[in-house]
Amino acid sequence: MAGVMDSVNQRTQLVGQNRLELLLFRLNGKQVYGINVFKVKEVLQCPKLTLLPRSNPVVRGVAHIRSGTIPIMDLSMATGNKPLQDLSTAFVIITEFNLKTQGFLVAGVERIVNMNWGDIHPPPKGTGREHYLTAVTHLDDHMVEIIDVEKILAEVSPINEQISEGVVSAEVHEKARSRKVLIVDDSKIARKQITRCLQDVGVEVVVLEDGRQAWNHLEALVENGERPQDHYLMLISDIEMPEMDGYTLTSNIRGDSRMNGFFIVLHSSLSGVFNKTMVQKVGADDFIAKFDPDILAEKVAKQVQSA
Repeated sequence: MAGVMDSVNQRTQLVGQNRLELLLFRLNGKQVYGINVFKVKEVLQCPKLTLLPRSNPVVRGVAHIRSGTIPIMDLSMATGNKPLQDLSTAFVIITEFNLKTQGFLVAGVERIVNMNWGDIHPPPKGTGREHYLTAVTHLDDHMVEIIDVEKILAEVSPINEQISEGVVSAEVHEKARSRKVLIVDDSKIARKQITRCLQDVGVEVVVLEDGRQAWNHLEALVENGERPQDHYLMLISDIEMPEMDGYTLTSNIRGDSRMNGFFIVLHSSLSGVFNKTMVQKVGADDFIAKFDPDILAEKVAKQVQSA
Protein backbone atom coordinates (compact mmCIF):
# COMPACT_ATOMS: atom_id res chain seq x y z
CA MET A 1 0.00 0.00 0.00
CA ALA A 2 2.84 2.40 0.81
CA GLY A 3 4.30 1.80 -2.65
CA VAL A 4 1.02 2.66 -4.31
CA MET A 5 0.69 5.87 -2.30
CA ASP A 6 4.27 6.86 -3.11
CA SER A 7 3.46 6.42 -6.80
CA VAL A 8 0.31 8.53 -6.44
CA ASN A 9 2.24 11.25 -4.64
CA GLN A 10 4.97 11.33 -7.28
CA ARG A 11 2.42 11.65 -10.08
CA THR A 12 0.30 14.27 -8.35
CA GLN A 13 3.32 16.51 -7.85
CA LEU A 14 2.88 17.43 -11.52
CA VAL A 15 -0.76 18.40 -10.97
CA GLY A 16 -1.45 22.12 -10.91
CA GLN A 17 2.10 22.87 -12.04
CA ASN A 18 1.17 22.71 -15.73
CA ARG A 19 3.65 19.90 -16.32
CA LEU A 20 3.52 16.53 -18.04
CA GLU A 21 5.74 13.61 -18.92
CA LEU A 22 5.97 12.54 -22.57
CA LEU A 23 7.00 9.11 -23.79
CA LEU A 24 8.85 9.71 -27.07
CA PHE A 25 8.63 7.22 -29.93
CA ARG A 26 9.12 6.88 -33.69
CA LEU A 27 7.06 5.42 -36.51
CA ASN A 28 8.43 5.25 -40.07
CA GLY A 29 11.31 7.67 -40.49
CA LYS A 30 13.04 10.12 -38.18
CA GLN A 31 10.02 12.10 -36.96
CA VAL A 32 9.59 11.92 -33.18
CA TYR A 33 6.17 11.62 -31.58
CA GLY A 34 5.00 11.86 -27.99
CA ILE A 35 2.26 10.46 -25.77
CA ASN A 36 1.40 11.45 -22.20
CA VAL A 37 2.88 8.92 -19.76
CA PHE A 38 -0.35 9.04 -17.74
CA LYS A 39 -2.03 7.11 -20.57
CA VAL A 40 0.67 4.45 -20.82
CA LYS A 41 0.24 1.22 -18.87
CA GLU A 42 3.17 -0.70 -20.33
CA VAL A 43 5.72 -0.74 -23.16
CA LEU A 44 6.90 -4.07 -24.55
CA GLN A 45 8.51 -5.70 -27.56
CA CYS A 46 5.82 -6.53 -30.11
CA PRO A 47 4.34 -9.89 -29.09
CA LYS A 48 2.92 -12.47 -31.46
CA LEU A 49 -0.20 -11.06 -33.10
CA THR A 50 -3.28 -13.04 -34.04
CA LEU A 51 -5.11 -11.73 -37.09
CA LEU A 52 -8.69 -10.62 -36.54
CA PRO A 53 -10.89 -11.39 -39.56
CA ARG A 54 -12.84 -8.47 -41.05
CA SER A 55 -11.31 -5.96 -38.65
CA ASN A 56 -10.21 -2.45 -39.59
CA PRO A 57 -6.89 -2.66 -41.53
CA VAL A 58 -5.30 -0.41 -38.90
CA VAL A 59 -5.74 -3.25 -36.38
CA ARG A 60 -2.77 -5.48 -37.16
CA GLY A 61 -4.05 -8.16 -34.82
CA VAL A 62 -4.75 -8.94 -31.19
CA ALA A 63 -2.24 -9.89 -28.51
CA HIS A 64 -2.73 -11.96 -25.38
CA ILE A 65 -1.17 -9.88 -22.60
CA ARG A 66 -1.61 -10.31 -18.84
CA SER A 67 -4.51 -12.74 -19.24
CA GLY A 68 -6.33 -10.32 -21.54
CA THR A 69 -6.80 -9.90 -25.29
CA ILE A 70 -5.84 -6.44 -26.56
CA PRO A 71 -6.25 -5.00 -30.07
CA ILE A 72 -2.97 -3.74 -31.52
CA MET A 73 -3.23 -0.75 -33.88
CA ASP A 74 -0.54 0.32 -36.33
CA LEU A 75 -0.09 3.98 -35.41
CA SER A 76 1.65 4.69 -38.71
CA MET A 77 -1.28 3.35 -40.76
CA ALA A 78 -3.77 5.10 -38.48
CA THR A 79 -2.25 8.47 -39.33
CA GLY A 80 -2.41 7.87 -43.07
CA ASN A 81 1.13 6.59 -43.63
CA LYS A 82 2.52 3.25 -44.76
CA PRO A 83 2.32 0.33 -42.30
CA LEU A 84 5.25 -0.66 -40.14
CA GLN A 85 7.17 -3.48 -41.82
CA ASP A 86 9.49 -5.25 -39.40
CA LEU A 87 7.35 -6.28 -36.43
CA SER A 88 10.23 -8.30 -34.97
CA THR A 89 11.93 -5.05 -33.92
CA ALA A 90 8.75 -3.06 -33.25
CA PHE A 91 7.29 -2.11 -29.89
CA VAL A 92 3.76 -1.90 -28.52
CA ILE A 93 2.66 0.91 -26.22
CA ILE A 94 -0.21 -0.40 -24.09
CA THR A 95 -2.54 2.49 -23.26
CA GLU A 96 -5.79 3.26 -21.53
CA PHE A 97 -8.07 5.67 -23.37
CA ASN A 98 -11.76 6.25 -22.80
CA LEU A 99 -12.07 3.33 -20.37
CA LYS A 100 -10.60 0.92 -22.92
CA THR A 101 -7.19 -0.73 -23.20
CA GLN A 102 -5.44 -0.97 -26.56
CA GLY A 103 -1.92 -1.24 -27.92
CA PHE A 104 -0.26 1.08 -30.42
CA LEU A 105 2.38 -0.44 -32.66
CA VAL A 106 5.44 1.82 -33.09
CA ALA A 107 8.84 1.35 -34.68
CA GLY A 108 10.85 2.37 -31.66
CA VAL A 109 10.58 3.87 -28.19
CA GLU A 110 13.14 6.42 -27.01
CA ARG A 111 12.78 8.02 -23.58
CA ILE A 112 10.52 9.92 -21.18
CA VAL A 113 10.87 13.69 -20.88
CA ASN A 114 9.38 16.05 -18.30
CA MET A 115 7.94 19.17 -19.92
CA ASN A 116 5.80 22.22 -19.23
CA TRP A 117 2.43 22.41 -20.96
CA GLY A 118 3.35 26.01 -21.78
CA ASP A 119 5.92 24.57 -24.21
CA ILE A 120 3.28 22.43 -25.91
CA HIS A 121 1.53 24.33 -28.70
CA PRO A 122 -1.41 23.80 -31.07
CA PRO A 123 -0.51 22.45 -34.53
CA PRO A 124 0.89 25.11 -36.87
CA LYS A 125 -1.50 26.94 -39.16
CA GLY A 126 -1.67 25.36 -42.59
CA THR A 127 -1.47 21.73 -41.48
CA GLY A 128 -4.90 21.18 -43.02
CA ARG A 129 -8.18 19.91 -41.62
CA GLU A 130 -7.44 16.20 -41.82
CA HIS A 131 -4.21 16.07 -39.85
CA TYR A 132 -3.85 13.79 -36.83
CA LEU A 133 -2.02 16.21 -34.55
CA THR A 134 -3.39 17.63 -31.35
CA ALA A 135 -0.21 19.52 -30.40
CA VAL A 136 3.49 19.99 -31.14
CA THR A 137 6.57 20.91 -29.15
CA HIS A 138 10.30 21.33 -29.72
CA LEU A 139 12.98 19.25 -28.04
CA ASP A 140 16.71 19.25 -28.84
CA ASP A 141 16.03 21.41 -31.92
CA HIS A 142 13.57 18.86 -33.30
CA MET A 143 9.78 19.04 -33.53
CA VAL A 144 7.85 16.47 -31.50
CA GLU A 145 4.34 15.74 -32.74
CA ILE A 146 1.58 14.71 -30.34
CA ILE A 147 -1.04 12.61 -32.11
CA ASP A 148 -4.79 13.08 -31.65
CA VAL A 149 -5.46 9.56 -30.43
CA GLU A 150 -9.15 10.29 -29.86
CA LYS A 151 -9.53 10.99 -33.59
CA ILE A 152 -7.83 7.69 -34.42
CA LEU A 153 -10.00 5.68 -32.03
CA ALA A 154 -13.16 7.34 -33.34
CA GLU A 155 -12.20 6.29 -36.88
CA VAL A 156 -11.04 2.76 -36.07
CA SER A 157 -13.71 1.89 -33.54
CA PRO A 158 -16.61 4.39 -33.69
CA ILE A 159 -18.61 4.81 -30.50
CA ASN A 160 -22.24 5.67 -29.96
CA GLU A 161 -22.63 9.44 -29.74
CA GLN A 162 -26.40 9.57 -29.26
CA ILE A 163 -28.09 10.23 -25.91
CA SER A 164 -30.41 7.38 -24.95
CA GLU A 165 -34.12 8.04 -24.87
CA GLY A 166 -35.35 9.20 -21.47
CA VAL A 167 -31.98 10.53 -20.21
CA VAL A 168 -33.07 14.16 -20.71
CA SER A 169 -36.65 15.05 -19.85
CA ALA A 170 -38.72 17.56 -21.80
CA GLU A 171 -38.70 19.81 -18.71
CA VAL A 172 -34.89 19.81 -18.56
CA HIS A 173 -34.61 20.37 -22.30
CA GLU A 174 -36.88 23.40 -22.08
CA LYS A 175 -35.09 24.87 -19.06
CA ALA A 176 -31.68 24.23 -20.65
CA ARG A 177 -32.39 26.64 -23.48
CA SER A 178 -31.61 29.61 -21.27
CA ARG A 179 -28.28 28.20 -20.07
CA LYS A 180 -24.79 28.26 -21.52
CA VAL A 181 -21.93 25.76 -21.01
CA LEU A 182 -18.21 26.39 -21.63
CA ILE A 183 -16.34 23.49 -23.25
CA VAL A 184 -12.54 23.35 -23.42
CA ASP A 185 -10.83 20.60 -25.41
CA ASP A 186 -7.89 20.48 -27.82
CA SER A 187 -9.17 17.47 -29.78
CA LYS A 188 -11.34 18.39 -32.77
CA ILE A 189 -13.24 15.11 -32.64
CA ALA A 190 -13.85 15.48 -28.89
CA ARG A 191 -15.15 19.02 -29.36
CA LYS A 192 -17.62 17.76 -31.96
CA GLN A 193 -18.78 14.87 -29.76
CA ILE A 194 -19.29 17.01 -26.66
CA THR A 195 -20.95 19.85 -28.57
CA ARG A 196 -23.43 17.49 -30.26
CA CYS A 197 -24.26 15.87 -26.91
CA LEU A 198 -24.83 19.17 -25.09
CA GLN A 199 -26.86 20.65 -27.93
CA ASP A 200 -29.13 17.62 -27.68
CA VAL A 201 -29.57 18.42 -23.99
CA GLY A 202 -30.62 21.91 -25.07
CA VAL A 203 -27.93 24.22 -23.72
CA GLU A 204 -26.00 26.78 -25.72
CA VAL A 205 -22.36 25.76 -26.15
CA VAL A 206 -19.23 27.94 -26.20
CA VAL A 207 -16.12 26.05 -27.33
CA LEU A 208 -12.46 26.88 -26.72
CA GLU A 209 -9.38 24.84 -27.65
CA ASP A 210 -7.04 24.97 -24.65
CA GLY A 211 -6.76 26.03 -21.04
CA ARG A 212 -4.91 29.26 -21.84
CA GLN A 213 -7.75 30.42 -24.09
CA ALA A 214 -10.27 29.50 -21.41
CA TRP A 215 -8.40 31.28 -18.62
CA ASN A 216 -8.00 34.44 -20.70
CA HIS A 217 -11.71 34.31 -21.56
CA LEU A 218 -12.76 33.92 -17.91
CA GLU A 219 -10.43 36.68 -16.76
CA ALA A 220 -11.91 38.97 -19.42
CA LEU A 221 -15.41 38.25 -18.12
CA VAL A 222 -14.34 39.13 -14.59
CA GLU A 223 -12.59 42.32 -15.70
CA ASN A 224 -15.84 43.34 -17.40
CA GLY A 225 -17.70 42.88 -14.14
CA GLU A 226 -19.35 39.57 -14.98
CA ARG A 227 -18.97 36.44 -12.88
CA PRO A 228 -18.26 33.24 -14.86
CA GLN A 229 -20.53 31.30 -12.51
CA ASP A 230 -23.42 33.60 -13.53
CA HIS A 231 -22.53 33.61 -17.22
CA TYR A 232 -22.09 29.83 -17.55
CA LEU A 233 -23.97 26.92 -16.06
CA MET A 234 -20.70 24.98 -15.83
CA LEU A 235 -17.26 24.37 -17.32
CA ILE A 236 -16.45 21.03 -18.96
CA SER A 237 -12.71 20.81 -19.53
CA ASP A 238 -10.29 18.30 -20.96
CA ILE A 239 -7.14 17.66 -18.92
CA GLU A 240 -4.43 17.29 -21.57
CA MET A 241 -4.19 20.55 -23.52
CA PRO A 242 -1.39 22.66 -25.01
CA GLU A 243 -0.43 25.97 -23.37
CA MET A 244 -2.33 25.20 -20.13
CA ASP A 245 -3.75 21.88 -18.94
CA GLY A 246 -7.11 21.32 -17.31
CA TYR A 247 -5.61 20.80 -13.86
CA THR A 248 -3.87 24.17 -13.96
CA LEU A 249 -6.96 25.87 -15.38
CA THR A 250 -8.99 24.45 -12.49
CA SER A 251 -6.37 25.51 -9.93
CA ASN A 252 -6.34 29.04 -11.34
CA ILE A 253 -10.12 29.28 -11.14
CA ARG A 254 -10.19 27.97 -7.58
CA GLY A 255 -7.49 30.47 -6.63
CA ASP A 256 -9.58 33.44 -7.79
CA SER A 257 -12.27 34.41 -5.27
CA ARG A 258 -14.19 36.24 -7.99
CA MET A 259 -14.97 32.85 -9.54
CA ASN A 260 -16.17 31.14 -6.35
CA GLY A 261 -18.88 28.59 -7.01
CA PHE A 262 -18.07 28.02 -10.67
CA PHE A 263 -18.97 24.34 -11.30
CA ILE A 264 -16.11 22.46 -12.99
CA VAL A 265 -16.16 18.99 -14.53
CA LEU A 266 -12.93 17.48 -15.84
CA HIS A 267 -13.76 15.32 -18.84
CA SER A 268 -10.85 13.27 -20.06
CA SER A 269 -9.65 10.07 -21.68
CA LEU A 270 -7.18 9.93 -18.78
CA SER A 271 -9.28 7.33 -16.99
CA GLY A 272 -6.55 5.81 -14.82
CA VAL A 273 -6.14 5.18 -11.13
CA PHE A 274 -4.79 8.60 -10.19
CA ASN A 275 -7.72 10.74 -11.28
CA LYS A 276 -9.67 10.78 -8.02
CA THR A 277 -6.64 12.07 -6.12
CA MET A 278 -5.88 14.65 -8.81
CA VAL A 279 -9.43 15.96 -9.11
CA GLN A 280 -9.60 16.42 -5.35
CA LYS A 281 -6.23 18.17 -5.29
CA VAL A 282 -7.14 20.84 -7.84
CA GLY A 283 -10.70 21.30 -6.55
CA ALA A 284 -12.79 20.18 -9.52
CA ASP A 285 -16.39 19.26 -8.71
CA ASP A 286 -16.40 16.05 -10.70
CA PHE A 287 -14.55 13.85 -13.19
CA ILE A 288 -16.11 12.06 -16.16
CA ALA A 289 -14.17 9.66 -18.36
CA LYS A 290 -14.62 10.13 -22.10
CA PHE A 291 -16.84 9.48 -23.88
CA ASP A 292 -20.27 8.35 -22.70
CA PRO A 293 -23.02 10.67 -23.98
CA ASP A 294 -25.54 9.46 -21.39
CA ILE A 295 -23.27 10.13 -18.41
CA LEU A 296 -22.27 13.54 -19.78
CA ALA A 297 -25.90 14.46 -20.54
CA GLU A 298 -27.01 13.32 -17.07
CA LYS A 299 -24.37 15.54 -15.44
CA VAL A 300 -25.44 18.59 -17.45
CA ALA A 301 -29.13 17.83 -16.87
CA LYS A 302 -28.52 17.66 -13.12
CA GLN A 303 -26.89 21.09 -13.20
CA VAL A 304 -29.77 22.48 -15.24
CA GLN A 305 -32.26 21.18 -12.67
CA SER A 306 -30.31 22.58 -9.72
CA ALA A 307 -29.72 26.01 -11.29
